[in-house]
Amino acid sequence: MPTTHAMSPRPPRKTGAPSGTHVAIIGAGRGGTALMEIFATDPLVQIVGVAEIQANAPGIALAKRLGIPVTRNYRRLLDLEHVDLIIDVSGNAKVWELLQDFHRMGVTIIGGASAKFMWELIEARIRATAEIEKALNKYQSLYRLYVKETGVAVTEERTRIACEMHDGLVQNLAGVNFKLDLSQQLIRKDPKASLATLRESKAQLKLAIQEARQVIFNLRPLHFDKMELLPALTNYLTSYETQYHIKTQFRVAGDEQILFPRTKIFLFRIVQEALSNVERHAKATRVTVGLDIDPERLRVTIGDNGVGFDMDTVLRDPDKWDHFGIRGILERARLVGGEGKIESKKGRGTTIVVDIPLAKKETIRHGEN
Repeated sequence: MPTTHAMSPRPPRKTGAPSGTHVAIIGAGRGGTALMEIFATDPLVQIVGVAEIQANAPGIALAKRLGIPVTRNYRRLLDLEHVDLIIDVSGNAKVWELLQDFHRMGVTIIGGASAKFMWELIEARIRATAEIEKALNKYQSLYRLYVKETGVAVTEERTRIACEMHDGLVQNLAGVNFKLDLSQQLIRKDPKASLATLRESKAQLKLAIQEARQVIFNLRPLHFDKMELLPALTNYLTSYETQYHIKTQFRVAGDEQILFPRTKIFLFRIVQEALSNVERHAKATRVTVGLDIDPERLRVTIGDNGVGFDMDTVLRDPDKWDHFGIRGILERARLVGGEGKIESKKGRGTTIVVDIPLAKKETIRHGEN
């Protein structure tokens, strides 16, 4: 038996609250609980009492938290002086039969099918509100992750480009400078040797120009006037194959025009990150990139024939996540609402699959942001 609050025929009003509508609820099951949840936040409604005979009814605890008087005898609610509306959601046919014979000036009775319809509507509203809050929390978390990871990604990108410039472009330019100095010293002593050194300098300078173009391309991978993904990936893979002597194969199915520009940028970065990991760690001779686009889903598959690694060992060690570039790939996938999956075994290469669901508005608006 639940602990009950004494039911006074003259319940005290809330201090400073407007008189509003005084409501009594018969039944503290699903219906009564839904009514209490919605009415408790309404400043124009005061719940003056709840009647319930079941000690374990879900609304009993809620009524206690809200400070609402509870009684086992619903007739006490009928005796209250300050009551404007009595709602019967008990589901008890005898109670509703008695209430239909109850008449008092200024008191409205709702029960039966009408009351059930009311609390079902309210319950649906509560569920919808909860779903909206859940969705908002999800997108707020995703936005915070986006802001955080975008900052991290910018720092990582700057560091990577700085390393590329130092290890490639700067070293080549330094070599060209050294050979030009040597050529200047040999021009009178040994003109043929000086000429040969100049030829070497020219070849090395050409390589430095290619390195500079690659750095610029990495900074702006897509054609930003048209946001074309496929030409950008094709150019990148061609440059990648030439620079690292790793055979590349590119397969595409579908139309990139249905993708948002932001999705294209993140997709390019995922491929770039994956291939960078292949070059650094895989010792591969071949890498394949597959892109499948349909109106509902985008799938990216990147596979190599490299040495692979033990996934269980890597997944247990967060530092190795960063070392093998797994974190960056998975988080970039999450930032566009997708998920990444990485499969690898020692001696059998690595395969990365990224699935991104495409929203209806993404397909309808043809990539317009």
